[in-house]
Amino acid sequence: MVAEAIEPGITLIEEQEVTPGRAASHLGSGSLQVYATPAMLAFIEGTCRKLIEPRLPAGQTTVGVQVHLRHLAPTPVGGRVRARAEVIEVEGGTIQFRVEVDDETERVGEAVHTRAVIDVERFLRRVQAKAERQS
Repeated sequence: MVAEAIEPGITLIEEQEVTPGRAASHLGSGSLQVYATPAMLAFIEGTCRKLIEPRLPAGQTTVGVQVHLRHLAPTPVGGRVRARAEVIEVEGGTIQFRVEVDDETERVGEAVHTRAVIDVERFLRRVQAKAERQS
């Protein structure tokens, strides 16, 4: 079950610089020196995680399970982007977010992202069991 402190309407705003390591040409998602979609996705997931994890009981964390992302406009290396994440739905053990990403001049991305709340020990036992089966 999700902690009561996580409810629709809570928000977090995070910023980051578009560094060469976040460029499409560096990450392999394109050939240009612009903000890469995979970098935007990681920024969105990280912002959502930072919004809710401090509100979870000890021993719980979240994992991303779904994302619908639209990359709307380019941002050059050296620019800055800002993500505004808002919880829009809490149902059972899942939390859904709406995220808007803007650079200094315009909206560059938007997403709906879902994260599942998990018990860390149980999850790691499943990972270990899988690793043992694969070796």
